[in-house]
Amino acid sequence: MTTEMLAYCGLDCQRCPIYLATQHENKDVQAKMKAEIIELCKEHYGIDYQLKDITDCDGCKTDGDRLFSAGRNCPIRLCAREKNLESCAHCSEYVCGKLATFFRTEIAAKARLDAIRKNM
Repeated sequence: MTTEMLAYCGLDCQRCPIYLATQHENKDVQAKMKAEIIELCKEHYGIDYQLKDITDCDGCKTDGDRLFSAGRNCPIRLCAREKNLESCAHCSEYVCGKLATFFRTEIAAKARLDAIRKNM
């Protein structure tokens, strides 16, 4: 498994709808995908985003300006960056409270990080 596009929390950026919409060249398709993301976020996370909230994103490890609006202040991302970690799997406090809460809805992310820890 490659970790090149793995978010700190274990999400696979290359499967993330926000990342996929960002990478799409057709602006009409991109707008439709972003509208679908709004519904997905509401159903999956209970968050009511507006279209303006669904910003372009090149993954939470990007140093560029294209980062999903919610990612800028994500406590998991901020913590991992402060500790200079490749992912949360490399943290001595794994699984912390922030991750435990996150993993309630993102079981696959936990499995990815667990696999990394197992192979360390």
